[in-house]
Amino acid sequence: MALTLGISCTALLAMLVCILFFPRIRFGRMKVDTYWVAVLFGALCMILFRQVDLPGLWKALTGPGAVNPLKILVLFLSMTMLSIFLDEVGFFGYLASRVMNLAGHGQMPLFVALYVAVSVLTVFTSNDIVVLTFTPFIYFFAKDANINPRPYLVAEFVAANTMSMTLLIGNPTNIYIASSYGIRFLDYAKVMVLPTLASSVVAFVLLLLLFRKSLKKPVKVEVEKVRVENKAYLIIGLVVLGICTVLLAVGSYIGLDMWLVSLASALVLFLLVGLVSIVQKRKPLELGATLKRAPWELAPFLLSMFVLIFALSGHGITEWIGEHIGQENTVWKYGIISFLSANILNNIPMSVLFCPVIGTVGPAGASGALYATVIGSNLGAYLTPVGALAGIMWMSMLKEHDVRFTYLDFLKYGAAVSIPTLLTALGVLSLVL
Repeated sequence: MALTLGISCTALLAMLVCILFFPRIRFGRMKVDTYWVAVLFGALCMILFRQVDLPGLWKALTGPGAVNPLKILVLFLSMTMLSIFLDEVGFFGYLASRVMNLAGHGQMPLFVALYVAVSVLTVFTSNDIVVLTFTPFIYFFAKDANINPRPYLVAEFVAANTMSMTLLIGNPTNIYIASSYGIRFLDYAKVMVLPTLASSVVAFVLLLLLFRKSLKKPVKVEVEKVRVENKAYLIIGLVVLGICTVLLAVGSYIGLDMWLVSLASALVLFLLVGLVSIVQKRKPLELGATLKRAPWELAPFLLSMFVLIFALSGHGITEWIGEHIGQENTVWKYGIISFLSANILNNIPMSVLFCPVIGTVGPAGASGALYATVIGSNLGAYLTPVGALAGIMWMSMLKEHDVRFTYLDFLKYGAAVSIPTLLTALGVLSLVL
């Protein structure tokens, strides 16, 4: 047990060091994220030192159960590629420019429009894609208008990582936790819609209070409209995403697995775009860019984390954690502990770790533990940059654009908004359940 725990802790510590101090390394023109390398090395050590039951691991990876990480990976990567494709054809950029043009002569309409737009888009697409797309627009708009970009940057990050709780597809942590316990798409939404909406409203009010002085400054600037060059691609992307979302909602009731629905949707998207490109006699460059931007590094990362947690479970460590958390008040305990743990481990490793821990909870408190952990994994993303990989990427983007935003700045705004928002979400969840 000591060796298993030592390898796991060392791997997670090395991962955090990589995230904080050298998130990427360069090989010629190629940049490689480093966070998954440490975890992969830890998983290989587990296997090398025989801390893992290999037949059991193989069965878990290839079995038909909902906890199969390969199926969860397919679901997440497929849904992410649908969002990336829409970004590549200019959909998010177009919406961002339209939102920025709502500024008029005051910042308040712009602030409200931005928060609403990011919130709505995140529900049906991907929080990470929305944040990474809107951030450059916010920076350039604020620079041209000579206004402080900080209120809008913080607002988009908070909105995306709050509204990502709404649907199962909003965040890879939602997908992993809910899919591990066979939670249906609509069943998930029925529970999470009210806690998400309530926490989103609280977060918005807190943001207004924090930035009320900055938002009083008038602004007069025109934003150049972004055009979607290939409307056929856009229509295909939106229709496929829409149909996919509907099938995900009803699939579990008609015997369709979510991972198959998402995979089929991605394949149909590529097929239709390929056919249209032949008709238009042009290369489907957007498809190539989508494949290039897809987060493939999540595959070795998630699988390696699964190996580490499988080893910990095999030695009774996750069961020990569950016993010490207890069976009472699971909504509050699991919500707060997962929220804090996400900022020690990062939210994806935390979610992988907590899945078997949730399994130790009795029937009476299992739902509360599961949905509270989902809340903690999403809202923990904006307490500190460590909370989610998106936070690290977002901070990196700000640095590239010479926007001063330190770790302490992140923590200051994060604590002010995330803690009341978390308490609101958990309180409403308690009422829903």
